[in-house]
Amino acid sequence: MPHDHPHGPTIDAKRLAQYQCMAVAVQELLTEKGILTDEQIQATIKEMEARGPALGARMVARAWVDSDYKRRLLSDGSAAAEELGIPVDGTRLIVVENNETTHNLIVCTLCSCYPRNVLGLPPDWYKKTAYRSRAVKEPRVVLAEFGTFLPNSVTVRVHDSTADMRYLVLPARPAGTEGWTEQKLKELVSRDSMIGVRTANQAES
Repeated sequence: MPHDHPHGPTIDAKRLAQYQCMAVAVQELLTEKGILTDEQIQATIKEMEARGPALGARMVARAWVDSDYKRRLLSDGSAAAEELGIPVDGTRLIVVENNETTHNLIVCTLCSCYPRNVLGLPPDWYKKTAYRSRAVKEPRVVLAEFGTFLPNSVTVRVHDSTADMRYLVLPARPAGTEGWTEQKLKELVSRDSMIGVRTANQAES
């Protein structure tokens, strides 16, 4: 089960609290220096929190019906997102494709880096130490716990996100959806399928 690259140590609660304090300090400095107001910061936070997986699902559905867009998406995820009017704010978005021989799984072993621009806020389980460590050590076991059972012939690839690089899974298009509209296909794409813990059209718990 290939792993994308060496990963950093798991951050414990104490270290995470230190980072949270640093974030608050930076926010206070920005307002103190007059660079941003509290209202601007809160508006940006609300905008980010309002984003959900529908944006990512739109990209996936477009790739399912448009082979040229799919090629651009796999070549440069950030540019392909912006092509649909989805801002990525300078983040490098890498899109990896699930198919009959390969299944991709996304994790951030260092903290909880996540493509919020296209998926919204990460689920609680994505941020937990158990997922961050076990997804690398025993990905098939983790997948099975989400109800995703893969034959041994399928290679599982785990991709480790970083502070400036995010991953998004392009799930395999479900069989029997030939001729479906992009809008109808979009409804099959879940957040979990774009993380890789489930397949498209597989219900989330």
